[in-house]
Amino acid sequence: MSAPATPRTPPPAKSSAPSRPTRTATPATTATPAAPVPLATPSSAPAARPGPDWRIRFGALSLIWGFSFLLIKVGTEGYAPFQVTLGRLLSGTAVLAVAMAVRRERPPRGARTWGHLAVAAFFLNALPFSLFAYAELTIPSTLAGICNATSPLWGMALSLVALSEDRPTRRRVAGLGLGFLGVLTVLGAWQGFSGLDFGGTTMALLASLSYPIGWIYVRRTLAGSGSSTLSLTGSQLLLGTVQIALVTPLFTSVPDGFPLLPTLAVVALGALGTGLAVLIQYGLVEEVGPTTAQMVTYFIPVIATAAGVLVLGEQLSWNTPVGALVVLAGAALTQSRARGGRNGTGTQP
Repeated sequence: MSAPATPRTPPPAKSSAPSRPTRTATPATTATPAAPVPLATPSSAPAARPGPDWRIRFGALSLIWGFSFLLIKVGTEGYAPFQVTLGRLLSGTAVLAVAMAVRRERPPRGARTWGHLAVAAFFLNALPFSLFAYAELTIPSTLAGICNATSPLWGMALSLVALSEDRPTRRRVAGLGLGFLGVLTVLGAWQGFSGLDFGGTTMALLASLSYPIGWIYVRRTLAGSGSSTLSLTGSQLLLGTVQIALVTPLFTSVPDGFPLLPTLAVVALGALGTGLAVLIQYGLVEEVGPTTAQMVTYFIPVIATAAGVLVLGEQLSWNTPVGALVVLAGAALTQSRARGGRNGTGTQP
């Protein structure tokens, strides 16, 4: 959950290892609960990949991240939000640890790199994952999924300020305005936001804002670090787990039991949505490039909405899907380049 499905990312970022011989890869994520978080590294042209066609893997990634918001909602029915986040990070870290062992990847070296990874872990994992979990105590999973789709909008707005090479264009500025008009539509601004839970909605939007903040930081500090994407991402998740493990006992008590459905939801959220999804996304970026791989961002809110309505029975008014489509249209415009520029964004839910 995104995301990640993931935020406009840095050039070859967020699992942005290009599909052709390249110079350097940087992080990329989505969003998602929201965005996973591969970081960047030098990369060479990928070898032919056996296994399912990339379209099948793209569909699987869309489903995994789209269902993440439903899994968060189910998890919070049995556990406190920080416990959901801790379980999610533990499961996700375990999957990437196994992947690192199989590929014989070593953790990155250097105190400075680990320090930067700790900051990245906070903004890309610990903070947004916790905010989404708290938000879904009071708002539907459908609304959380749509809020996650605003990450590219926040990312463009922030990059115009923080990244001097990102120049505004009329198309991208129009996309930013259109996207936030969509947000107001989703929230029912013309009705005075009647019936809206401000606390939960604000936390979901802040979670979506956290992703691009994290990616801009990663782009400035870890691009070209020399370590592999898998190594950096696995280490980042480990640090995020430690951060939440230190905080959780201060705000929660030991659960009385381990209810089956919420437990399975939390494990699936971490193992699939935070661990396996990152590996799938990284493979997609290598094979078809970041521009195509990042399109998963636009399927996440659609799947999250369908899952919330069909599985959880959440109510849906007309302005929610209409506003979501406007948000996605605006996000797509903010990611466009007038003349063959770079693209690569995403958030993990």
